[in-house]
Amino acid sequence: MKVVAFNGSPRGNGNTHTAIELVTEDMAKAGVEVEIVHVGNKSIRGCLACNQCARNRDEKCVIDDEVNGWIQKMKEADGILIGSPVHYSAIGGTMKSFLDRAFYVAGNNGSLFRHKVGAAVVAVRRSGGMPTLNQLNNFLNYSEMMMPTSNYWHVIHGTKPGDALEDAEGVQIMRVLGENFLYMLEMNKNDLEAPNKQRKVFTNFIR
Repeated sequence: MKVVAFNGSPRGNGNTHTAIELVTEDMAKAGVEVEIVHVGNKSIRGCLACNQCARNRDEKCVIDDEVNGWIQKMKEADGILIGSPVHYSAIGGTMKSFLDRAFYVAGNNGSLFRHKVGAAVVAVRRSGGMPTLNQLNNFLNYSEMMMPTSNYWHVIHGTKPGDALEDAEGVQIMRVLGENFLYMLEMNKNDLEAPNKQRKVFTNFIR
């Protein structure tokens, strides 16, 4: 089994990275292949809303950058973990651009992430953690992913790199999430037939 994790922080070894490592530590010990991709230090532009990914159906965004490779990593993985710091009570800009594009391509190409195990984690200095976590969860929820939980919301606190390890409750939250993530990966290995995918119904508030 494989899990790919995406670090949306500009800092490669900051508290978002620490949170991801805490979640994936037991998975790695159990033999799960874990890959951490650093997104937050890249130059990733946002979605153009051109819908070419839906027309082309080639599992690619027309903006040909790292995102297309990351989409394939996500498609091939059994589980996806997404993590972000808090920027003005929201997802970091580069991470948001990546997620908008990756999940839009996936949804327009046969729901590439459907029924994969997926979870989100947030690192925050003081406040804004819950709005950011809710934003990250929107991507997983909309994609019909299987979302493991913990014993509290998936937020850990700290300012300087390494501070998060002093947040005893946050550390436990991440470790419990990791245990439940691994448990769900194992459950997903069974041969139970999945429900048929339904064709999406699109409406608006005018008609």
